[in-house]
Amino acid sequence: MTSSILAAADETNHSLQEPVRRNDIRNVVIIAHVDHGKTTTVDCLLRQSGQFRDTELRGEQILDSNDLERERGITILSKNIAIEYRGVKINLIDTPGHADFGGEVERVVKMADGALVLVDAAEGPMPQTRFVLEKALQAGCRPIVVVNKVDRPDGRPHEALDEALELLAELGGEEQLDQAAFVFASSKEGYATLDPAKPTTDMRPLLDLLVDALPGPEVDTDSPLQMMVTTLDWSEYVGRIAIGRISGGSIKAGQTIDLHQKSGVTKQKIANLYVFDKLGRTAAESAGAGDIVAIEGLAKVEIGDTITAVDVGEALPRLTVDEPTLEMVFSVNTSPMVGREGKYVTTRQLKGRLEKELERNVALRVEMVEGTEAYAVKGRGVLHLAILIETMRREGFELSVGKPRVIFREIDGKQHEPFETLRVEVPTESMGPVMELVGNRRGQIEEIAQRGEYSLLRFLIPSRGLIGLRTRLLNATRGTAIIHHRFESYREVEGDLPKRANGVLVSMTSGKTMPHAMFLLQDRSEMFVPPGVEVYEGMIVGENARDNDMIVNACREKKLTNIRAAGSDDNVILKPPRDLSLEAALEYIEEDEIVEVTPESIRLRKIVLTESARRRLGRNR
Repeated sequence: MTSSILAAADETNHSLQEPVRRNDIRNVVIIAHVDHGKTTTVDCLLRQSGQFRDTELRGEQILDSNDLERERGITILSKNIAIEYRGVKINLIDTPGHADFGGEVERVVKMADGALVLVDAAEGPMPQTRFVLEKALQAGCRPIVVVNKVDRPDGRPHEALDEALELLAELGGEEQLDQAAFVFASSKEGYATLDPAKPTTDMRPLLDLLVDALPGPEVDTDSPLQMMVTTLDWSEYVGRIAIGRISGGSIKAGQTIDLHQKSGVTKQKIANLYVFDKLGRTAAESAGAGDIVAIEGLAKVEIGDTITAVDVGEALPRLTVDEPTLEMVFSVNTSPMVGREGKYVTTRQLKGRLEKELERNVALRVEMVEGTEAYAVKGRGVLHLAILIETMRREGFELSVGKPRVIFREIDGKQHEPFETLRVEVPTESMGPVMELVGNRRGQIEEIAQRGEYSLLRFLIPSRGLIGLRTRLLNATRGTAIIHHRFESYREVEGDLPKRANGVLVSMTSGKTMPHAMFLLQDRSEMFVPPGVEVYEGMIVGENARDNDMIVNACREKKLTNIRAAGSDDNVILKPPRDLSLEAALEYIEEDEIVEVTPESIRLRKIVLTESARRRLGRNR
């Protein structure tokens, strides 16, 4: 009896014990709109932490190690690093800025207690700034506002700071305004300062804020182990590596744990335990609440799973991310050139690769299209899915991809479609074409503001209207428009949108394109392929000047005779073909067309290759 009373008293004391904060660690997520300087800021902090040799920190955008990230100059995947300052370990989590990769942001903010919110001194808060700050506040992160790029000639740092604080209040962070910390910085020049008129020589003011203004993680060291898996890494040698923050208790290498998954609970053993250190990971015997760790040895672990002590822990609420708004149909390549350039060409290989992607890409959804061997792949936007396609083609896959389509929903018995906030910054003299193009696609103007020689336009537009709009806006403004958009909400479906204004040139034969044939075609069209390239029947080789499709023979050779006549030997001068990127190709095609993607080529083609079959199909419809 006495022992049971004592046990009950111990349990009561334990339940009354308040969580404490660790002062030896800070978990910080870096969030911002695209191209506001997140990764460059991390570079500065790494260099000035004094923990690295010069050979370890070569080049710029050190954390953007992925080839695609370096080529495009954007962050696609979140990264974890750790630096030490004033005896405090600072875990820094770099996140993407593009709205299409919002799933990465939504996952990793759960590991942080503080957020560095970067704002461009000239542009101020942008659409994605609102999105990522809202997610950080929902996760309980305390923000530090960093007004970056104060060295810009058109910078307006104080106004940008005021706009950021207004946004913070608007998103429900009023209680944090009194203690809001902020700093001005130039990541390019490598300094931070409390007064933009007085540059310093290093990033120390920002590092001081990270330690003094942000809280350490709130922990309960005496509670049983509890940790959510927020990120997955992969190794060819050990398989999946689970990454997350320990929210309670402690963990040891070799420990047996309960893994709470959708399908149930299994007992598994931790093979190796790592903590983040500098640019990599270091093996550890144990780690406590508040630490961000990586765990090897857990079979079939997934993002959103909870790791607890055996038989005593409860699963945390699973991760939820915003639903996809756009889908494309992926299928195997069926063109006459199939298998020439890639290693993986079968449906089984395509299915396996998409299933592997689902393990790490929480914002992605994949469904088999009924009655076919194709897959409907759903994501956040064209860029989100284009990055997946680009990654697959570099791995050796050949596939066909259909026209992007928005995902409709039925709400209260009515069909709804996704709408997005579109923000266009353009020279004032080019404002007219922008208004016309967006208006034709059901865009509604919400705000017009002037900033020097530029006009800032904000529209509400159906996501359908955004497909292919970027290219047209850049063409209409001679490349001067700066375009950003982000998901706003689902609203009732708008009317029909205009189709592509021009038809295409479709090859009627297979062979190599000839300069003579292309010279005759270029007066009434724009070519997509250069001379000497192999084409096949049904492949799209150019754009027609009119609105109808035209069947052409781009492989026709010049007939040679032994009679010479004036004008018969004119020089053949060809205009350069239009070079379509993957995103541009995906946005260009219509419903009866697909993009053929291989490791070496991006081709446009008709779904039905022969002209007779297309006509027969049209009559049947």
